[in-house]
Amino acid sequence: MGIGEDFITNTRYTGPVETDQTRGLNQPPMEDDFSGTIIPLPDPDAGTIESLDISVAIESRESIRKYLDTPLTIEELSYLLWCTQGVKWILEDCSFRTVPSAGARHAIDTYLLINKINTIKPGLYRFLAFEHSLGMISEDKGITDLVFRAGMSQQCIQESALCFIWVADSYRMTWRYGERGFRDIFLEAGHICQNLYLSAQAVGCGVCAIGAFMDNDLNHLLNIDGKKKFALYMASVGKVPGCDER
Repeated sequence: MGIGEDFITNTRYTGPVETDQTRGLNQPPMEDDFSGTIIPLPDPDAGTIESLDISVAIESRESIRKYLDTPLTIEELSYLLWCTQGVKWILEDCSFRTVPSAGARHAIDTYLLINKINTIKPGLYRFLAFEHSLGMISEDKGITDLVFRAGMSQQCIQESALCFIWVADSYRMTWRYGERGFRDIFLEAGHICQNLYLSAQAVGCGVCAIGAFMDNDLNHLLNIDGKKKFALYMASVGKVPGCDER
């Protein structure tokens, strides 16, 4: 039996599951604290984004790897982040967002490689969903090349205005669901990326989902352990021809 088959077998429901939640252990934080420079983002619903018919967006959805050398505005970035991980409201022990998540656990964090965003310096950032802001991780001028190489030298990473990097904090999910929770994490990543594909069209952008990358290299860049927290998925984003007509 291969690793994939082992995963499916070992994450099946076979009866009641004892988890850290049922053991009475405190749940992990809904979002890790951040210490460093924080950049507030504008209101994502400020009326600056063109409306787009959802049926048109679904029919037009495709992966696009070539982008214009045109920056996004900070308002457009704010909109994409809200569409993919925006917090709608918060209860005492969970948040409800613009994407579904098993048990409202929301076990995925968004990191961003920013190349071309007006008023934001290029670098590596983490989206702080509860504050709707960015935490600056690195302004190293070589960070784009490092992510490019970790992304197996896919040209769309270098040419993009920004690249989403989604990181799983697995214990947020397994605290409640045990090993079964790993299935839910991968499902959640799909929900997030599809929202990006659809919402990006409203700001004249194309998207290319990226599942091929060097895990150890990318985890090292993000300063995560690659086990409890690990890079899961990526997507490049950039302006495409015809965006001024939208």
